[in-house]
Amino acid sequence: MLSNLFPRTVTDFIFGERRSKPALVEPSVPGALIEVKGLGKRFGSITAVDGLSFHVKRGEVLGFLGPNGAGKTTTMRMITGYLPPDAGTAVVAGYDVLKSPIDVKARIGYLPEGAPLYGDMTPKSFLEFCADVRGLHPAGKARRLGMVSDLLHLRAVWLQPIDTLSKGFKRRVGLAQAILMNPQVLILDEPTDGLDPNQKHDVRMLLKEMAGDKAIIVSTHILEEVESVCSRAVVIAGGRIVADDTPAALLGRSRLHNAVMIRVAADAATGAKALLQTVAGVATVEAAEDNGPDGTAGLLAIAEGGADVAAPVRAALTKAGIQVREIRVERGRLDDVFRTLTAEPPSERAA
Repeated sequence: MLSNLFPRTVTDFIFGERRSKPALVEPSVPGALIEVKGLGKRFGSITAVDGLSFHVKRGEVLGFLGPNGAGKTTTMRMITGYLPPDAGTAVVAGYDVLKSPIDVKARIGYLPEGAPLYGDMTPKSFLEFCADVRGLHPAGKARRLGMVSDLLHLRAVWLQPIDTLSKGFKRRVGLAQAILMNPQVLILDEPTDGLDPNQKHDVRMLLKEMAGDKAIIVSTHILEEVESVCSRAVVIAGGRIVADDTPAALLGRSRLHNAVMIRVAADAATGAKALLQTVAGVATVEAAEDNGPDGTAGLLAIAEGGADVAAPVRAALTKAGIQVREIRVERGRLDDVFRTLTAEPPSERAA
C-alpha cells in the first residue's frame, strides 16, 4: 500500500516510522507548565549554567533576569530543545525535552536572541512559511495570520522585504512567529529590544492579555518591564539562581523600600536632617537631590529594615514647625536589588 511507502508526517519522515506516543510527565508542582530540573551546561572550562531548578505555572509571567553572561540565553535554549544540557532536564507541558523534543517544540513559541529572520521574505510570506512548517491547518491559516498582524501592527509593512524593515519591526515579526500557533508556553528573549516606548507598551499589554492560559518566560534587562508585566522574577548570576520571588517582594529587599523622601526649604534642610536622624526607625538620612530651582532641598530618610516610618517622620516635622513642600514614600528600586544580588561573590550567593 502507498501508505506503507510514504510517511504521513514530517516526524515520520525524520524518524523513518511512526513514533509511539510518549508518556506524559506529571508535574511535581501542581499547575506547572515548565519545570526546570537541575539544568547544567559547560563550554569547555566555563560553567554557563550550574544546576538551575525552577518552575512556571499556567497564568504566570516569569521575568528571567541576570547580568550579561549569567546564563539566561543558554538556559532558554536548553528549555526549548535548541541546545542539549550536560546535566538535568526540562519538562514542558508534560513532555521531557530530552525524551520528547519534538513534542516540546510543538508546544512552545520561542523568540530567540536576535530573532533570526529570512531577509528576502516579507512578513506575510515568512509567517505563511512558519505556519506551514508548524502544521497550521490551511482553513485557519489566513485568520491566524490576520490576527497576529493586527496584534503586532504589521499591516503597514506586510508586503515589504524583511531586510528593509527597522529593528523594531523585525522584532515584531519575530514575536509574531512566536505567538502564531497560540502555544501553551512562550519563551521570549528580550521581546521589546529595539521597540519605541509606544511599541513596548503594546507588547507588554499583549503579554498580560495572553498570560491567563499560558506559562511565559521573559528575559529582559528592562527592570520596569518586570514590575509592569511579570508576576514572578528569577535572578541568576554565574549560572546560579540568586533570587526567586515576586517583584513586590524583591522591591522589599531594596535599601530604599519605605524610605521617605521629603522636600523642604533649602535653609531648613540642615535642621530637618538632624531632626530626622532622631526619629525611631530611621537608619540614616541622605541628601536626595540637588537643591531645586525653587530654593528647596531633598532629603531621603532611609528606614531600618524597610519599616514604615512615614507617619513618625511627618509627625516630627509637623511638631518642629518645618514646612514640607513634598513628601512621598519610596517603594524601592529593582535596579538597587539587582546590583546587590548579582555583585555578591559566588561563595556568598544562594544556590
